[in-house]
Amino acid sequence: MEQKDFEKVYEQYKQQGEQQAQAEAGKTDPDGREEFVAVKKNDDGDIIAFKTNTGRELDYLQALDEAKSGRIAHIDVFHKYGRDIIRSEPDGIKENNLDNLPEF
Repeated sequence: MEQKDFEKVYEQYKQQGEQQAQAEAGKTDPDGREEFVAVKKNDDGDIIAFKTNTGRELDYLQALDEAKSGRIAHIDVFHKYGRDIIRSEPDGIKENNLDNLPEF
C-alpha cells in the first residue's frame, strides 16, 4: 500500500486556503458593509477605537453595537471575561487581524 505524505497534503491544503483568503480579503463586501481599516490603541496596547473604510471613527462601544448588528464586515463578536469582545474573523491572514491594522 502506498504511503501518503500527510504533511505535504496538509501544506497544500493550507496554501489553497491562504490563497482563497487573500482573494476574498481583496474584495469589497458584497453587501456594502463597512470594514475596519485602522485602530486606535491605549498605552497598554488595547484597541479602544476603530476607523472604517468610509472614514468613520467609532469608539469601542459604537463598534461593538455595529458589529453585533452585522453592519461591519469580517468581524466576530464573542463573549469572554464577562464582556463582549470584537475580533476579526479567523481567515488565516495575519495582516488583517485587528491588532495588526495601522493606527490612526
